Amino acid sequence: MHPETHLALHHARAADLRAEADAHRLAASVRRPRRLRTRLGWTLVDVGLRLAAAPRTPALVP
Repeated sequence: MHPETHLALHHARAADLRAEADAHRLAASVRRPRRLRTRLGWTLVDVGLRLAAAPRTPALVP
């Protein structure tokens, strides 16, 4: 393989990797609000499970 060919392939691959990294950065910045939504969702699940659980007070036995 000629050095020019190797260098051209290297430049093409580097450009692809840069574009992929830029796309990943953009996608990651869009997903950030989801963290709050996820936390809120799991908090609501936790509260719901606590409300649905059997009461912790011992039953009175006559």
